[in-house]
Order: sequence, then C-alpha cells, then structure tokens
Amino acid sequence: MVLVDEHAHAWSPRTARSRLREGLSGPTAGVAAGHTQANLISVPADWAYDMLLFCTRNPKPCPVLDVTDAGSWTTALADGADLRTDLPRYRVWRDGEVVDEPTDVRAHWRGDLVSFLIGCSFTFEWALTAAGVPVRHVEQGRNVPMYVTSGQCRPAGRLHGPMVVSMRPVPPEHLSAAIRETGLLPAVHGSPVHCGDPSALGIRDLGRPDFGDPVDAEPGDIPVFWACGVTPQAAVMASRPPFAITHAPGQMFLTDARDEQYRVL
Repeated sequence: MVLVDEHAHAWSPRTARSRLREGLSGPTAGVAAGHTQANLISVPADWAYDMLLFCTRNPKPCPVLDVTDAGSWTTALADGADLRTDLPRYRVWRDGEVVDEPTDVRAHWRGDLVSFLIGCSFTFEWALTAAGVPVRHVEQGRNVPMYVTSGQCRPAGRLHGPMVVSMRPVPPEHLSAAIRETGLLPAVHGSPVHCGDPSALGIRDLGRPDFGDPVDAEPGDIPVFWACGVTPQAAVMASRPPFAITHAPGQMFLTDARDEQYRVL
C-alpha cells in the first residue's frame, strides 16, 4: 500500500523526508507530487567503478542522477537530506542476500560506501496523469508491479544480471500518449521497453510480480513495461558483492528537483 497519509501528495520533499526519518514507511508513488524520486544503491568504493560502468552501459534501467563521495550520506539533489535515514525502507545485502530491511541504516553505514541515485519511473507519472493516461496502481493505492525479465544487461566488471521492468496497464487509446510523454523523460527511464505480450520478456504471470503489488487492469488495457531502477538489485543478487545497501522496491528517495527539470523539449 502507498504511504498512509491522504495529504502525502501535497507534501514538500523536505516534509516527506522528515516524516520518513521519523519512521513512516511505504511505497512513495504520488508522494510530494511534482518532485523527482530516485532509486538508491550504495556499494563499497572498490565496487563503485564497476557500478558506474554498469550504469553507463545500461542507461535505460540505470540512469544516474547523482553519485556521492565515498562515505558521504548527502546529495546535491536534496539540501540537508540524509541518505541513511530519509528513505521509507532499505535493504541491507551481504553476499547477494538480503539480511535486513530497516527504516534507518546508520547502524550499517560504512565509511567506504559510494551511493548512486538512479532515476525512478514514479517521476514520469505526473506526465502520464497530465496527458490523461490512467495510472492504475496509484488509483488502487498499490505499489507498482515489477518483474525480473529474461533479458540480460550488458555486464560491467564484476557486475551482471537481468533487467527489471515496471508495468502499468494502459488503455489502447492512451498508448501513444504514454509512449510520447515518457519518451521525453530519458533521465527517469524514458519510453517503454515493451508493450503487450509479457512472455516476450520472459514474464509468465502478471499476477505474481517479483517486487511490488499485482495491479488490476481494466478490460482492454495493454500491459506496458518500462525499464526499472531495481535492476541494480538484480545485479547484486546475480553478482553477489560482499556488501550493499539499497532502497526497498517502490520506497524511493524524495529529491528537491522538480520533475520538469528532466523533461527534454
């Protein structure tokens, strides 16, 4: 379910981060509407080049918005924010396995961690809504469904793994608008990677997402798939680095940036 506060869409990013720092958690779709959301992955400095190269070689699922200095928990994307406390929920990884899912990772933080903030498709949902495209998971108060595909990302150093996608059911009369509007936002995944038959991506059952919640489609809706910033977590599972910290899928970092800053005219 989305964050339990009917006013969350109207919060400023600073207010949202403050509430999250106090322990509020849940998927952030629609929270601080109009402001850019970001995926997080923090890796030891000796894995940071591999991660940067992985993102550079796979820009569709991994569009980088910011990279921190080693050990830093601040970002130019949000004044005064703390990457250790200001996300709804985190995942702590050891050797490719999740060992904790806290709401605060100060106890796990290390002085050698380099953090990558990666564009999130929640950011382009304002453009879909403005164009009249229904966003079913927001309407239904659910997390967006995400699926691990059969398509492999281009490997980089020690990192490899499959691409993850998010799915939104789109009525056929809105499909062209969905493709057009998201294509204008390449920094947050851009246009879809596939429309229609999920089996073409190796997805067997839309009702059983790997991350997030199943979403009810309306009759005639077409499943539309966008590259997803959970892809680095799939790479962590496949490549098994000794340590990493990520966001919990769908529970993003709220930046101060405005969505339209990333729109290509």
